[in-house]
Amino acid sequence: MKKLLLILLCAFALVFLGCDQNESESYSLGEYAPFKDGEEISLKSVSGASISLVRTAKGFVLKGSDKIVMLDIFGTFCAPCKAEAPHLMDYQLNHDDFMLIGLITFEQISDKDVIEKFIKPFNAYYFIANEGEKNERLISQVLADIGYDSALSLPFKVVLKGGKYELLSDNLGERGGKEALYYLGAVSSELVAKDLEKIRKK
Repeated sequence: MKKLLLILLCAFALVFLGCDQNESESYSLGEYAPFKDGEEISLKSVSGASISLVRTAKGFVLKGSDKIVMLDIFGTFCAPCKAEAPHLMDYQLNHDDFMLIGLITFEQISDKDVIEKFIKPFNAYYFIANEGEKNERLISQVLADIGYDSALSLPFKVVLKGGKYELLSDNLGERGGKEALYYLGAVSSELVAKDLEKIRKK
């Protein structure tokens, strides 16, 4: 009975809280080359589209655009990542001033498999970069920028406006309602909409 209860608790954590990984040490400071102000980071999506992010003093901006940017650090194997993909896609479709950029981590997968096993079945037709070391460097910089030094669980999101990280709601209720510069775990479409509307009005 105890084993069954433990299995159920682990399943709950994976589905509702996030996909824990034991590889968080790969994001410790000093193991990547920090980006310099003004440096451009060219990213290619699994479908062949290209964008560039530009390093700012406090984050990143989408080159040639003033869109609000959400960086979604995720894995195609992650149940919460699959569950939230359709509503994140819908949000982007309905808001021209917003761009979602998915950064695959913790797995080696071909672009074709990302398309067939994640994008198509979960309606995730947003920009997804599957660029290995480039993704890892960018993720490392993001975590360093926001001072995140805990184990990384997926999905993990940050939002930037004007090259600056924005405060986001406590989506899991684990911070006592306090805002932080990230979402950890799955986030509802209602909460995303509420936070981004507040960010727009700043």
